[in-house]
Amino acid sequence: MAIILFDDNAQNTLLPLTYTRPVANLRTGILTIDEKWGKYFNRTYSYYTRDYLQAKFPLEIQSENIFINGSVCPDEYLTEAIDKLAEGEALKAGHILIAVKLNEADAKNFTPIGIFGKVTEHTERFNFIKHPEDIFRINALELKKDFALLTKGRTSASISATNTIIGANDQFFAEEGAVAECSTFNTNNGPIYLAADTEVWEGTNIRGGFALCSNSQVKMGTKVYGATTIGPHSRVGGEINNAVIWGYTSKGHEGYLGNSVLGEWCNIGADSNNSNLKNNYAEVKLWDYNTQRFRKTGLQFCGLIMGDHSKCGINTMFNTGTIVGVSANVFGAGYPRNFVADFSWGGAQGFETYGLKKVFETAERVFERKEGRDFNQIEKDILTNVFELTEPFRRF
Repeated sequence: MAIILFDDNAQNTLLPLTYTRPVANLRTGILTIDEKWGKYFNRTYSYYTRDYLQAKFPLEIQSENIFINGSVCPDEYLTEAIDKLAEGEALKAGHILIAVKLNEADAKNFTPIGIFGKVTEHTERFNFIKHPEDIFRINALELKKDFALLTKGRTSASISATNTIIGANDQFFAEEGAVAECSTFNTNNGPIYLAADTEVWEGTNIRGGFALCSNSQVKMGTKVYGATTIGPHSRVGGEINNAVIWGYTSKGHEGYLGNSVLGEWCNIGADSNNSNLKNNYAEVKLWDYNTQRFRKTGLQFCGLIMGDHSKCGINTMFNTGTIVGVSANVFGAGYPRNFVADFSWGGAQGFETYGLKKVFETAERVFERKEGRDFNQIEKDILTNVFELTEPFRRF
């Protein structure tokens, strides 16, 4: 039985985060959505996504296949309902297609808007993402679920006695190889998970929920508030609140990051800050790629959404509800606009196109710093496609 995680219209509403990955490869909680489904079903998985992404995220069809919506986060009720599906039967929740079981012939003709045989309505509540801000909005819930999933039947490794754990000890878990010294961990508001080969440096204060994924570091004196996830191979410092960083990203210095999402291969310059609350306390709007206008979020707190490979210089100031696209480079005094187009170079004083040759040169240097990662032709082809797709937004 093959598990195939499919993209529906959420791939368009989650831009720019899904220009460079399928929806299911987004991280919320401790795990990415595809990793969650893999663990719930104890199976490998593949993807039904944009054509230019399939080389990196391939599709594998077998004689029996379960197509699962990549924007939906699994739970025990969903898993049980999907397990009970017969061939040709679909599981829906209102207008959302959650899953459908198909044979090999039908799987080759699958589309998310297809008409299926018997349809079962799922009535239990579940978490899913439709817009970028949903990633940090549901992060507290997903952290708790992922913590329970990952720690079931396991015992936490011990950490140094120089640390202080406030709250329930069973809500703190460290994998073998996790190191922490002279820091405080408060689990009263959510669990704390330190993955293998992570480091929490001296003088750090962390409130749960919090996850530090493999090979990542929290620098000295960092202050982390709840519902925050730091993905693998990342380094953070300063002040962080309700933020999700996917991996291979650095926010290593002082400065505030709140109610925000950062993609992979990003870098935040020293003393950079984002606002997450408007001075008049009004509802925050975010740029929408599909309508090409600003969309109401329903949120009072909403900060920075940054696509893969983007960077900002020291002392950069991001206004409330700022979208930065893929491979943008932001620097200079003043507030840049609330939408920084993909492959932009500049700041408040103006932007120009950040050409692919320079983008590739930078990416190659960044990848070289991470052991085992190769900026290969597949990566170049993805960025080339994104460059072409986003050209209409670069009207400087």
